[in-house]
Parts: sequence; C-alpha cells; structure tokens
Amino acid sequence: MSTDPAKRIYDIQQFGEFGGVNPSITDSSTYTFLEGETMEETFLGHMEGCFLYSRHWNPSNKYLADALAAMEKTESAWITSSGMAAITCSLLQVCNSGDQIITSVTTYGGTYAFLKNWLPKYNIEVSFVDITNLEQVKAAIRPNTKVIYTETVTNPLLQVSDIPELAKIAHENGAKLMVDNTFTPMIFSPAELGADFVVYSMTKFINGKNDCVAGAICGSNEFIAKLSNVNDGTAMLLGPVLDPLRSSSILKNLHTLHLRMKQHSSNALFVAKKTGRDGIGCKVSRIGKSSSESTPHPTYEQTIWLWWYACH
Repeated sequence: MSTDPAKRIYDIQQFGEFGGVNPSITDSSTYTFLEGETMEETFLGHMEGCFLYSRHWNPSNKYLADALAAMEKTESAWITSSGMAAITCSLLQVCNSGDQIITSVTTYGGTYAFLKNWLPKYNIEVSFVDITNLEQVKAAIRPNTKVIYTETVTNPLLQVSDIPELAKIAHENGAKLMVDNTFTPMIFSPAELGADFVVYSMTKFINGKNDCVAGAICGSNEFIAKLSNVNDGTAMLLGPVLDPLRSSSILKNLHTLHLRMKQHSSNALFVAKKTGRDGIGCKVSRIGKSSSESTPHPTYEQTIWLWWYACH
C-alpha cells in the first residue's frame, strides 16, 4: 500500500485565475447566475464547479478541500471553522436520537465533553472504552451502534489505535469508523487503513503557525454531499464556515507539511532524550523506542505494525 501524500498534493496542480502559482482568493458571500435553471441545479447539488453561497461552498475553501482529499486519498473533503466543528458535524450527520457511538476514554478533552455532556441530551448513547483493547470494543457493540470514533494517536496519552481492526469490527456490525488524525498527518492515512471518514483540527500541525483555528472532514463524495446538503446537511445548516482568506493561507502552509512533520518527529526524539532517563530523569511518554530506552511506549509495537501495514 505505497503512499506519498505530499506528492499527491503537488500533483493536483492548482493555479490562480490568471495563471498565478497560488490559487485565487474568492471572498464573495454570494454568486451570480445568468440563468435561473443553473441556479436551481446548483441548489440541488447537480452543478459541478458552480457556487451558490459561501456557507455552502466557496472556491478558496474548495481548493483547500481538494488538496486535503488528495493528501488523505479520499474522494472529497469539507472545510470547517474548527476541529470541533468537523467532529460534531460529522457525528451529527451520521447519528440520530436512539443511536450509539463507541469511543476512546482517552479522547481529546473537547471531544470527550461533547460526547459525554452534550449528546445524551439528544438521546445519543456513548460508550467509552479502552480503544486499544479490541475485546472491549467488541463487547460495547449494540444493534444501534452507528459509529466507532477514535484518534489515530489519542490526545494526550498517545495510545495508538488499530485502525484496520477497528474498521473490520465497525463494518461487520453495520457501523462506520471515524478517525481524528490531527496528531499524525502524512504519518498515517486512516482512510487507506479502513476508516470511512477522517477529521482534522488544522489548527495544529497542518496549518502549523498558531495563527488560526480550522478543521476538515475527509470522506467519500456521498458523505460530503450529505454534509453539504442545503436541506439537511449539518455542515450547511449549522454554518461552521471558514473564512476564505484563512483557507488560502492554510493551503500554502500545507505544501511544507511533509518537511515540518519530519522535523517535529526529530524534535520530539531530542526532547525525549534530554528529559528522559539519560537526561534530567523525567518520565517520558513517547511513541517510539531509542537505543537508550529499555521500556518502549505500550503501543510501540502497534505503531510499527501500522507503519508496516501502510507501506505494503
């Protein structure tokens, strides 16, 4: 399963309206239609390349979405104003009152709060498990299970999810696997490992500049079309749209992500060595094992296996 997400981003060759090396920025809220029929078809989602209203689609957001879909190797993507917007819109699109979600007990705090405190108000059941214990996941399955939700690497305890096995469990029970890949863009591609859709907080590594909040949803054409449906799509009706100027900025930053992720990994190893047993003696939790570490992270072997799986 050979993959090169950086090359896929460059291969889509996005250009500006007048041949600029960067795509043009469109900051219009509404768009002109010369014929009523074209507007109607666009409203129904039948017109490729036409734009209706920037809460629905914006050309600048579409450029970024296409690049992220190429990176994740999904059919399509959708841009949101935050990572939490990506997570909440996706879950609410899939789940209705009476449905169940299975998730990790160590998931990101904002996500945990939404799952624990907000969804029960709408009669959506959430079961929290040790996501690395597949038997616990299987035991939590119910007839009404709609989604298994996890993070490739959980925030902040760094548990590594067995995405292929979780996908198998989900699909055997008629559920979807949703993966937050915020911590590991270009390191893992969950969609290639079996995830049905992938979410990001682009605030972190993807943008990498600490100057904005943004999110993304990567999935099939069918799922993104449902999210953006003008009548019942959560991403359309809840309105978490990202400003096109920010989309343009993030898109330019995306082209250096492969270089930055390598350096982030190198920096993490340096800090682990300086603060760990051979440094000042602090307890360090790192997904890896250097020659000076006698005890690797509990999910170290899982990480190595996922890397191997992704490359074959």
